[in-house]
Amino acid sequence: MSAPSGENEFLYELKIEVEEEVILVGESHLEEAADLPITDWLFDPTDAEREEIGLRGLLDAVEALEGDSRPGEHGTANA
Repeated sequence: MSAPSGENEFLYELKIEVEEEVILVGESHLEEAADLPITDWLFDPTDAEREEIGLRGLLDAVEALEGDSRPGEHGTANA
C-alpha cells in the first residue's frame, strides 16, 4: 500500500478503516457464537457474516478506485 497523496488521501483513509472493520468482524468468532443458544447471542452470526461480506466488497471497490486513480494507469483495464 502506498502513502496517500492529494486526491488519494480519502481513499487511503477509507481503505484503512474498512480493513480494520474486516479484522474486527473476523475476530468476532462467528462459528463459536453460532454454537451457543440463541438467548446467549450478543449478535446474530448471520448478520455479522453479511456485514463481513459487505465490508469485503467495499474494500474491493476502494482498491479498484485506488488503482484507477494512480498516475500512468488511466485507460488500462484492471483485470
